[in-house]
Amino acid sequence: MTHIAVLGSTNMDLVAYVEKAPQRGETVTGREFHTVPGGKGANQAIAAARAGATVSMIGAVGNDAFGVRLRDTLEHSGVDTDSLRTVEGPSGTAHIVVDDEGANAIVVIPGANGTVDHLSVGDEGVIASADSLLLQLEIPLDAVLAGAQAARRHGVRTVLTPAPAQPLPPELLEAVDLLVPNEYEAVTLTGRTDPRDAAIALLELVPEVVVTLGAAGSLYVSRHAEPLVVPAPRVTAVDSTGAGDTFAGALAVALAEEKPVREALTWAAAAASISVQRPGASASMPYRPEIEAQYTA
Repeated sequence: MTHIAVLGSTNMDLVAYVEKAPQRGETVTGREFHTVPGGKGANQAIAAARAGATVSMIGAVGNDAFGVRLRDTLEHSGVDTDSLRTVEGPSGTAHIVVDDEGANAIVVIPGANGTVDHLSVGDEGVIASADSLLLQLEIPLDAVLAGAQAARRHGVRTVLTPAPAQPLPPELLEAVDLLVPNEYEAVTLTGRTDPRDAAIALLELVPEVVVTLGAAGSLYVSRHAEPLVVPAPRVTAVDSTGAGDTFAGALAVALAEEKPVREALTWAAAAASISVQRPGASASMPYRPEIEAQYTA
């Protein structure tokens, strides 16, 4: 079975659902509030596990009630948490507002994730045993770099979601095989306003790029292949939180299983299209039979 290692964040998502998100200085009345386990690292780990991979999570939670629930949620989804350490203090949290169009705005408080600034004993061995390493930017950049370089040493494919968007050091990009930004992140990294131009510009930094385009699907570019646009299934979005992580997790599984690129992107889009039709991040992520059914529909 495919083995995916994930080095990244775990957060408790505190989600408020509103008709329209408030502007600066404005107060609005919400409709619902939920606490949902999330964090880009944990989300991608759960997405990959539900998509059919064996998954190991490397990161940290706090010694609070959120930390207990985050660990339990990962384990319930089949994620190995032996490398998820518990530290003194609060777990990470994400404060999310979701409007009636399914769009969201997010504030992340790192909490325990801020302590993940290096690889701990045994982490490199977990990475070395994997087919792919999934990375994001909700933990300190030093740890992201250490993880990517460990993966490179052992010939493990490194997939980086550059979120939250920020300047990336050349030594990190040199260790990345596949970059998976959304449109905003691609523009932020390159200064180009057109997603296709941004994707092509990113090829100067990494060998392969997939820019996620929301309802429009995804754009794949490579140094060794023609650009490829893969549409997404048409669905009515309820909550887009975690859709990008669902896509990245499912894509990593598909590529590790050596699916052709177009097929892998279509399969990942099927997974993401299911997730946006459900509320929450990790709670919305589909299991493999659901993805297969959507993919073949």
